[in-house]
Amino acid sequence: MRMPFFRRQFRSFSLFLFALAIFWGGGQPALAQNATIDELIVTNSSTDLLLFLTVNNAFTKQMEEGIRNGIPVTFNFYVKLERKRSTWLNQELVSLRFDHTLSYDTLKEEYSVVRSELAGQTFRTKFLAEAKKAMAQLNGPQISPLKALLPEAGYLLRVKAKLAEKTLPLYAHYVIPFWSLWDFETEWYTVEFRY
Repeated sequence: MRMPFFRRQFRSFSLFLFALAIFWGGGQPALAQNATIDELIVTNSSTDLLLFLTVNNAFTKQMEEGIRNGIPVTFNFYVKLERKRSTWLNQELVSLRFDHTLSYDTLKEEYSVVRSELAGQTFRTKFLAEAKKAMAQLNGPQISPLKALLPEAGYLLRVKAKLAEKTLPLYAHYVIPFWSLWDFETEWYTVEFRY
């Protein structure tokens, strides 16, 4: 049996209003567009150049809700090491990407963070705050062997962090409201040092 024309039109109009309400959001959601890199430290062990950093303001309420609903989130950290040259362009020595992926297991009620610089080891916790901290930090990944650096030369280490573009499954970007509000990307941050 077919619905009367007026009823179909009303239903279509109701769906349109619902979609519009989702699109506009009805208020000012918390944005993560002011994500910053803090505590950026370049140091060394006896054999390697090491990097430490923390990303602040990378998570929005919408991202946290999505994570609790089983949507994994991946952050990419980009690292470039260049040797400064006064008469020519700087020489790029290293270009790296580290990935951190946060997911939530609803059955175990447990968050897990997989970090590529730790050979894919998984950090597990019951607390979102701890998982977010593990996601937002690089704690001493090796950037370059010291023997590859020239003594007394000047170097630039540049870093940037962003939400991975392929975080969601195919076409899910069209289903999840406010997907664009999940986006974050920091500026490039630079440390200049001499070895």
